[in-house]
Amino acid sequence: MIWWNYKMSKYIKSIGEKAKKTVEKKINSNIKNKVLKSFLFYIKKDKKKILKENKKDIRFAEKKKLRKNLIDRLILNTEKLESIKKSVKDIIRLKDPIDKVLEKWKRPNGLHIKKVSTPIGVIGVIYESRPNVTSDISSLCFKSGNAVILRGGSEALNTNKILALLFRKALKVNKVNPNFVQFINNRNRKIVDFMLTKMINEIDVIIPRGGKSLVKKIQSISKVPTIGHLEGICHTYIDKDADLKMAMKVLHNAKLRNTSICGATETVLFHKKIVKKFSNIILKNLQDNNCKIIGDNFLRKYFRGKIYHARDKDWSTEYLSATISAKCVKNCDEAIKHINKYGTMHTEAIITKNKKTAQKFLKNINSSIVMHNTSTQFADGGEFGFGGEVGISTNNLPPRGPVGLKQLISYKYEVHGRGHVRK
Repeated sequence: MIWWNYKMSKYIKSIGEKAKKTVEKKINSNIKNKVLKSFLFYIKKDKKKILKENKKDIRFAEKKKLRKNLIDRLILNTEKLESIKKSVKDIIRLKDPIDKVLEKWKRPNGLHIKKVSTPIGVIGVIYESRPNVTSDISSLCFKSGNAVILRGGSEALNTNKILALLFRKALKVNKVNPNFVQFINNRNRKIVDFMLTKMINEIDVIIPRGGKSLVKKIQSISKVPTIGHLEGICHTYIDKDADLKMAMKVLHNAKLRNTSICGATETVLFHKKIVKKFSNIILKNLQDNNCKIIGDNFLRKYFRGKIYHARDKDWSTEYLSATISAKCVKNCDEAIKHINKYGTMHTEAIITKNKKTAQKFLKNINSSIVMHNTSTQFADGGEFGFGGEVGISTNNLPPRGPVGLKQLISYKYEVHGRGHVRK
């Protein structure tokens, strides 16, 4: 066991050291885009091989008796490969965010100061299930000048491995150090603990993407700074001045388009004045689409469908399934109070025609993403025009919300003088 631990720690440490060395060399924008175009070419060329490796993972997941929703996330097909390629194309079209002057000014003493964007350095990503994460994160990290160490879930090992190999191949063919992207080809869970606690000198930031237990563990034990979110308890508040058809359409999408993503609405809040008029139509629409309704006592008086009694824990539950909790509030202020108490600073939405009420909601909600008259399921880097995302951040410190290309940067100050000395 001691020998094994030494061998594994040496292997993981060497990955970190290679990554650190890699980012010492800056890559220009043209080369970055050439690498991404080569990656696209290899995805297209090796499509059959990618799908073959994915089938191995599906068989492994079925043998382990993973939940159906996790297996669904894992499955790759022609349509999903096209989506992966589209994300890479979007990233190619985006401007290189590195070495840009973010601000500049002149001091009264004549010093010229510039704030210039730089890469973060080495990013460690620990994630589960979705193979598109391997492609998205590799592309985003490389274009933003960062090296990435990928530690995917055991259930997607073969698919992640081939996608990482194809990216490394694209780097090599363009004479770029392949260690900009490194994939840990091992299922042992102790590797995660080692990355979090023993690689503070090799990894600059850890980004977790996965279930609550994974993210909670990472955030609690990591000695490396982390970017990410623990839960996505998202809310949609339907105001007294909401349009009924819009509210019904938006909430249906926010809850049921994809129930397993972190941007899915988990709680709907109704203004008390519209409960009689709105709740039956809106909630019945959800119920007719096999959504379970859990409601407070006030709502249960008026809703004519099947409704389960809401307990206090329901307001802080992320269902990730076709279940929604529903509550009535006196006004927008009470909605804001409820969301700031029970939310996880992810994504909240208000449905209203009243611009003044909408502004109050947008300005007083503490979450990283706040929306007006739209579905919470737009909480996604691709939908924000970021070309994809490495995750959603609910940290108070930046970056917040979808973490895309422009969020994977740091900065430095360049100061120019003419022999200045400080008195």
